[in-house]
Parts: sequence; structure tokens; C-alpha cells
Amino acid sequence: MIYNVQIKVMPLKDLLDPQGKAVLGGLKNLGMNSVEDVRVGKHITLAIDAASENDAKQIADDTAKKLLANPVMEFYEIEMIN
Repeated sequence: MIYNVQIKVMPLKDLLDPQGKAVLGGLKNLGMNSVEDVRVGKHITLAIDAASENDAKQIADDTAKKLLANPVMEFYEIEMIN
């Protein structure tokens, strides 16, 4: 069965996010001064062929750990979608 999985990868909260700071600076230059902070990450959608939802989650977790997220600088969240 095919399971659709979303993986959200974001910089750790304690680390500086240079992309987020650049976007925030651009927003301030456009006069959007009510925005206080910006964090930029990655949103990945996978279609996984697996025997069960738990197997699909495990494959997504392995994928995130081994390739998609750098645990030194990023965290990730996995969500099953319909």
C-alpha cells in the first residue's frame, strides 16, 4: 500500500537561522514591521510503499535521519497524510 508522509525539517531553535534572518530583513524593508521572527526550513513529501502505516513511518524516520536532516543543526517532524 502507498502511504503519503510529510517530513518537516527546521533549524534547531537555539541556532541562528541565516535564511530566516535574510527573509526577516526583506520583510522589514517592505514595511512589514509586525513580523518579529522568521525560521526557514524544508517540507518534504514522500509516497512510501509499505506493508503498514507503522512501517511507512519507520521508513520515513530512517530517511530523515540518514539523508534529509542534519541532527547537529536541525530537527524533524513526521506526519502521515491522506
